[in-house]
Amino acid sequence: MRLLVILLVIITAACGAKEPANVGFVTRLGTDTVAVETFEITGNGIVANVVVRSPKTVLSSTEVTLGEDGGIEEMTIYRYPSELGFEGERVLYRTITKMSDSLEIVTMIDGEASSVKVAYEEGIIPFLEYTHWPFEIALRANPSQAGETVDFPMIAGRRSLGFELSESENGNTIIRHPFRGTMEVVRSVDNGITTLDASGTTRKLKVERTENIPIQAIAMQFKNAEENGKVFGALSGAIVQDFEVNGVDFRLDYGSPLARGRELFGGIVPYGERWRTGANRATHFRTSADIRIGDVEVSSGEYTLFTIPEEDGGILIINKQTGQNGRSYEETMDLGRTTMTRVENADYVEEFTITVTGSGSDAALNLLWGNTKYTVPIEL
Repeated sequence: MRLLVILLVIITAACGAKEPANVGFVTRLGTDTVAVETFEITGNGIVANVVVRSPKTVLSSTEVTLGEDGGIEEMTIYRYPSELGFEGERVLYRTITKMSDSLEIVTMIDGEASSVKVAYEEGIIPFLEYTHWPFEIALRANPSQAGETVDFPMIAGRRSLGFELSESENGNTIIRHPFRGTMEVVRSVDNGITTLDASGTTRKLKVERTENIPIQAIAMQFKNAEENGKVFGALSGAIVQDFEVNGVDFRLDYGSPLARGRELFGGIVPYGERWRTGANRATHFRTSADIRIGDVEVSSGEYTLFTIPEEDGGILIINKQTGQNGRSYEETMDLGRTTMTRVENADYVEEFTITVTGSGSDAALNLLWGNTKYTVPIEL
């Protein structure tokens, strides 16, 4: 009797699993899922459904027809504002149409159509944030680099970006984003994507090919979580915080990534390499008075801070250039460098945090993340 019950359970589960094999990608940042997508490649195009969670949950479907050169002929994006997810009524969001030597892009904003034209480039394909099926198209169109670098354009919003495909030393494929860094792809047997590792970019995402994705159920799960206050938010929040010690005012302006279960220093922040000390824009530091940070005399004003973390300490770099992206660094603009001390935090810090603490004429600049604290003394 027990065996019969077990067999019935197995048969029921097997029958319930007879769904279409929805092939797609799951994109994660550490232990958190950022996006889920399914797609079907047709003879001359693709149909895809995507759920993106950052900064809030957005459901969209895209239909693309490709021309003979592999570039966009027609493309339509719909969004699903309904609480019914992909089973709800979709709303037109954007169309892209090839018009001779240009692409006409029409975006719906509050029910009004906004149109712009950009020059058509041979083989141009879409670039969509946290979405990776377009890279599947690029890889299939270029089955092997054979030691050469292949350029391919992608349309992002209303501008064209130049990407590159090349081959890594271990035979995998490297995709180079024009300003975020490199992604390493392990190809599938049909030259698609098996895994994509974007640890070499500012996004630090990891993508895995998955089958039988119940995207409607996943979409509803994310939407329900959001309704209960569990909003994913931006990958790295923008922090502007003021401190005051002994009459001296300090301001710190930086991007604050979350740990999300990842190995931090020595992991996503390698030892011995220069780090932007946060995320996105370069970390900016302002002091209202002349001070000494470690061994460096710092006049009142604004600076940017970079670091070279080490397992036993590291280096703080104070740079006179301001307003730049965190990937931009001009060594000739260094005001000076000084050593940092590393200690362990008793309390785990999920969100990368920079503080200025102290009393009297002494203060300290502190970098806190995970169970690690880097600190440099400030003399007022």
